[in-house]
Amino acid sequence: MSNGLNGIVKAWEAKLKKSRKAAKRRANSIFTAMSVAHVDDDILPVDLSDVETAFPNGDIYTGQWAAASAAHGHGKYLWADGHMYIGDWRNGRITGNGKFIWPGGATYEGRFKNGHLDGEGIYTAAAADDFYRGSFICNVKHGKGSQNYPSGDHYEGHFRRNLPDGKGRYKWKNGNQYIGHWRRGGMNGNGTMIWANGNRYDGTWENGLPRGNGTYRWVDGSFYVGIWSKDQDDQSGTYYPSDPQSGVFEWDPQEVYSVGLSDCRVSKCEEISVFPSDMSVDWASDEEECGGEMMRRGGSEGCSLGSESDLSFDCGSGSLEMGAGVKWEEGSATADESEKSRGVGGTARNHILIKPTKKQGLTISKGHKNYELMLNLQLGIRHAVGRPAPTTSLDLKSSAFDPRDKVWTRFPRLGSKHTPPHQSCEFRWKDYCPLVFRALRKLFKVDPADYMISICGNDALRELSSPGKSGSFFYLTNDDRYMIKTMKKSEAKVLIRMLSAYYNHVRASENTLVTKFFGLHCVKMTGPAQKKVRFVIMGNLFCTEYAIHRRFDLKGSSHGRLTEKPESEIEPTTTLKDLDLNFIFRLHKSWFQEFCSQVDKDCDFLEQERIMDYSLLVGIHFRDMSHSGQPLNISADRTPVDQNIEGAQTATLGSNIPARAELTVRKNNGEAQLVGEPTGEYYDVILVFGIIDILQDYDISKKLEHAYKSFQYDPSSISAVDPKQYSKRFRDFIYKIFTQDS
Repeated sequence: MSNGLNGIVKAWEAKLKKSRKAAKRRANSIFTAMSVAHVDDDILPVDLSDVETAFPNGDIYTGQWAAASAAHGHGKYLWADGHMYIGDWRNGRITGNGKFIWPGGATYEGRFKNGHLDGEGIYTAAAADDFYRGSFICNVKHGKGSQNYPSGDHYEGHFRRNLPDGKGRYKWKNGNQYIGHWRRGGMNGNGTMIWANGNRYDGTWENGLPRGNGTYRWVDGSFYVGIWSKDQDDQSGTYYPSDPQSGVFEWDPQEVYSVGLSDCRVSKCEEISVFPSDMSVDWASDEEECGGEMMRRGGSEGCSLGSESDLSFDCGSGSLEMGAGVKWEEGSATADESEKSRGVGGTARNHILIKPTKKQGLTISKGHKNYELMLNLQLGIRHAVGRPAPTTSLDLKSSAFDPRDKVWTRFPRLGSKHTPPHQSCEFRWKDYCPLVFRALRKLFKVDPADYMISICGNDALRELSSPGKSGSFFYLTNDDRYMIKTMKKSEAKVLIRMLSAYYNHVRASENTLVTKFFGLHCVKMTGPAQKKVRFVIMGNLFCTEYAIHRRFDLKGSSHGRLTEKPESEIEPTTTLKDLDLNFIFRLHKSWFQEFCSQVDKDCDFLEQERIMDYSLLVGIHFRDMSHSGQPLNISADRTPVDQNIEGAQTATLGSNIPARAELTVRKNNGEAQLVGEPTGEYYDVILVFGIIDILQDYDISKKLEHAYKSFQYDPSSISAVDPKQYSKRFRDFIYKIFTQDS
C-alpha cells in the first residue's frame, strides 16, 4: 500500500477508536443543520445536515445527511476492513461522482449509480501500469474505453462485458498492432494486423486467426491475395510481386500462423473481486441514532446490458456502436414511448417504429440465373485490376478519356496466356477508359487488393430483390462496400461523355456528394444470343458503421413521389420518397455551411453537363431507441452528439454526420404539401447522404415526357424538367429540409 493511502487509513482507524466511545453521547447533537455549498446534479435538494458517526461494526461515515433518512450529498465512508469511498450519495446509496479505494491500493474514480460503477471512470489496479479509462455499466467495462495491461500492451476501442468487442486497436509491447473488429476478446471480423517490420495482413478473422478472404503485404509493395485458413488444405491464393520480372517466389502462408502471430496474444488484466455495490452499508443498525434505513446491497437493480443485438454493426468495415436498448433503469423512456402523437391541423400521425436491420439482397449461388454472369464479372475484375501496370498519375492526358479507349480480353474456359482457366462459359471482357478509372480508384483512396477481395473474393455477390425503375439490376458485394449496377447503352454513353468533366470535378472537390465511380465494363457472353451486359461499379453510400433505420430518395418533386406504405410495412431497407419525408434535419453551423457549398458545386456541375432526374439519397440512424424499436425524443435545446465521441470522429461530409431531426406533419388539405410543418419534437440522429442517379441527360425522350405530363399535371411537380430548372428546384427543396441548427 502506498505511504499516502496508509496514512489515510491509520488516521481513520484512530478516529474510529475515539468515535466508538462517544457515539452514544453525541446521538442527540450530531444533526446540526447547516447550509450546503455545492451538491452534485444527481443529488436532490433536500434539508441536509453535516454529521460524523461511527457504527457498531466499526464503519465510519462523515459528511452530509438527510434528516430522518441516510447519507445524502457529499460524504466519506470507511469500512472496518479498509475499503473507502469519498464522493456523492443519494438516499443512502453511492450515486454520482466519487472515488472508491481498495485496501490493496487499487482505485476507481468516476461515476456511480446505486453503488455500481456506472458511467465514465478510471480504474487503476494495485499495479499502477494496469489501468482502464472509459465506460462502465453495472460494474463491467462496456462501451468505449482504453486499457493498459501489466505486460505493456494497450487496447483502445469498444468493450462488451469486460472484453474487447466491436472496433478497436490493440498494440503489443513489441510494436505489432491490430486494428479492426473484435468478438468476446478475440480478433473477429474485418481487421488489419501490422507487424513491427512493416508487413501487414488485411482481411477477415475468426477466433483470433485469419480466416477467409485476405491480403498479406510486404514492405516492398508485393502482396499475396487469397483464401486463408489454418488448415493448409483450405488455403489458396496468388502472389503479386512488386517487380513483375522478379521471378518465382516461394512462401508458405502458414508462416503467418506459426511465426507471425505467435507473439500476438491478448494480455490479461486484474479482475475486480469486490465492488462498492457488494459492500454492506447498514444505516438501520444504528437506527435509534441515525433514524435511517438499510441501503440495498449487491444485485443489479436498475441495470441492464441489453442483448447481443444492442451492439450493432452495419457493413463489414463498420465499428461498434452502443445501440438502443443499453439502458440503466427500467421505464426510463416510458414518457416518450407511451405519449400519444399530437396532431397538427387535426391530422394524427403514427409512431415511428424501427424494425431490426437485415442484409439486403439474395446471395447468388450455383443455380441462380445470373451465377455465370457473376463469375465472369469477378474473373474480369481480377484480371483488370490485378495485372501489372505502371504507376498511375492523377494528371491524365486527354487521350485517356477518348471513348474509343477500350480494352477487349477473351476468356476461354481452358485459359490463355493472359487469363486463367475457369468453370464459367467462354466470354469476352471490355474495359472502358481503364487509365481513368484506375486514377479514380487512386483518387478515392481505394486499395487495389481490397477492391479485388470485396468483388472477387470467396464470398458471392448479393442481388437486390427487384430491378430499379430503369430496369437495371443491382448487386452488392458481401462486405457492402461496392454496388454494381447493370446499365443501358445510353447510360454508358452519358458516363463516357461526361467522364472528363466528372474526373476534374471530383478531383477539385474532395468532399463531393456525387456518386463515386470505380469502373465501367462490359461482358459479352458466347452463344447464339451474343448477350452483352454493361455495368458500372460504384461506392455503396450506406456502407457505414451505423445501422440505417430509414432511407429517403429525394428529388424535390411531388408527382408520383409517395410510397403509400403504412408504418407497419416499412423496413429499414425500404426506400421512401419526397412525400413520405417527415423530418427537417438541423445541422451544426460548420456542417451546414460546408453542405450548402458542396451541394451548390455539385448541382452546378450536373447542370453544366445537362444532367437531370438525380436524387439526394439520405440514410438516418436514430441514436436513442426504446426496446420496442421506437426512436426517443430529445429536449429541444439539446445539441447533436459531439463529433468526438463514439465513432463520430469518422464523420466526413455525407458520412456519419451528427444532427437533430425535427418531426414534421403535413396539413390534410387535399394538396400535396412537399415539406411538412415542424412539430417541435426532436431526435438525435446520424445522417448519411449523397447525390445519386447522375447518368440521365435531358435527351429527346425526356423532353417529350415533360411536354406530355405538363398537359396532365403541374409542370413544376414532375421530375422531367430542363436541367437548369431541375437544379434550382432540387436546391430549393434541399435547403428547406436541411437547415442550420440554432
